[in-house]
Amino acid sequence: MKKVLKLLFSRMVIVGALLLVQVAILIVAIWRLNEYFTFFYAISVLLSLVVTLWVINKDDNPSYKLAWVVPILLFPLFGGAFYLLFGRRHSPKRLSRYMEQTVERTLPYLEQEEQVMEHLEQADLHIAKQSRYIFDHSHFPVYENTYTEYLSPGEVKFERLVQELEKAEHFIFLEYFIIQEGIMWNTVLEILERKVKQGVDVRVIYDDIGCLTTLPHNYHQILESKGISCMVFNPFRPVLSAIMNNRDHRKILVIDGHTAFTGGINLADEYINAYEKHGHWKDASILLKGEAVRSLTLAFLQMWDYKNPSHEDLEPYLPYVHHPASFVSDGFVQPYSDSPLDRETVGEMVYLNLINNAKRYIYINTPYLIIDNELVTAISLAAKSGVDVRIVTPHVADKWYVHLVTQAFYPQLLAAGVKIYEYTPGFIHSKTFVVDDEVGTVGTINLDYRSLYLHFECGVWMYQTHALLQLKQDFLKTLEICTPMTLEHCRKFHLAKRLMQAVLRLISPLM
Repeated sequence: MKKVLKLLFSRMVIVGALLLVQVAILIVAIWRLNEYFTFFYAISVLLSLVVTLWVINKDDNPSYKLAWVVPILLFPLFGGAFYLLFGRRHSPKRLSRYMEQTVERTLPYLEQEEQVMEHLEQADLHIAKQSRYIFDHSHFPVYENTYTEYLSPGEVKFERLVQELEKAEHFIFLEYFIIQEGIMWNTVLEILERKVKQGVDVRVIYDDIGCLTTLPHNYHQILESKGISCMVFNPFRPVLSAIMNNRDHRKILVIDGHTAFTGGINLADEYINAYEKHGHWKDASILLKGEAVRSLTLAFLQMWDYKNPSHEDLEPYLPYVHHPASFVSDGFVQPYSDSPLDRETVGEMVYLNLINNAKRYIYINTPYLIIDNELVTAISLAAKSGVDVRIVTPHVADKWYVHLVTQAFYPQLLAAGVKIYEYTPGFIHSKTFVVDDEVGTVGTINLDYRSLYLHFECGVWMYQTHALLQLKQDFLKTLEICTPMTLEHCRKFHLAKRLMQAVLRLISPLM
């Protein structure tokens, strides 16, 4: 009973109920207007038709447009109004300008060193073009003089994280989608509290919806009482607004400007298998030491300044300030960030570049396989052209409806020659690509519409690094405990399941 009462009076339920009340009031108001004003129905239908034409002619993803056009035409009374409220993927220009200002302040510290680009062009011109795209459209350069280490599963990352946190002397920056009280976070928090007492500058950013059920309300006040500076990203409020769609899905941890972690692993116990939530949780992270850490540091500070404009001097946070010795050079490393506030889907384009330039193989780990026509076409064409394309997805779902949509893409990809495997022990949350033993990425970007279009995300693109070979070996080892999917397996799905998949696939861009 206590658990039920706690749930009923939780912030998630209360705010959710208030949102539903607003939706209900909107529907009732429109319905009542229709009863009393005959012409209102005609106006609503006309609005829906105008909105439909507007959506069709927008420079937007065709799958996303179709997902809205169908319900607008099916429910013309409400469809047009609902699209105007919730359908626009881009945030208001005012918010975009704020972010642009914070980004512009960091640009002088993110200039591309031409000698590094020349080295990359000499190694492989096609690879250099991929890197050039990332710099031109995310403003994050490619670096040499950076050590890389692939960490999987979460237990391995946690161990290395604790080791590196203990070495911190000047500052620690943490930015996570999910933080949850438990073994992992409590261990990290204990270190952070000690470091604050030693004079270390500790800052934390967490996403409010990501932590809605994992942290107490106003948890930032608890952290601040411990001397930890804290920012809550995009607080969850009972207001009907498309802005609530834009979440901070990044996972960044920076120590003293020269050491950083990113990847799929949040600060919660299921990520280190401290308890079983969806079977065994398989995840991945990347550790960087060196010049490339500059980009992750500045990405964090861009987000920090977005909410807390301070115009502080950025020089003290650069890699060599607290590490005067030279760094190990391990290929080419390019951290990057993707923002929903612009119209460039950097995360998706990085993936498309990797797929389209593959010669021998593409190995992909992804928790979700909910992709648009561009990615379906690119993956299928690669397989049809003789590239060995292998994708690992979860066997145990975290969300049943999302898993249904993921499986809905199997038949089309399998027919094209793509090899798909489900991670038999449980749930795989890794977001990784490795191609031809040479190039790949590890990051936070899922193969779904929310990650590719709505969230703040980040990743690390690499060429000829040690971590890529570690990633490849881990992928091949993982295949040994996976279940291969076949067209025969997909044909065994019963009719009701296939109908549900068809509906969910249609509306997947809105999920």
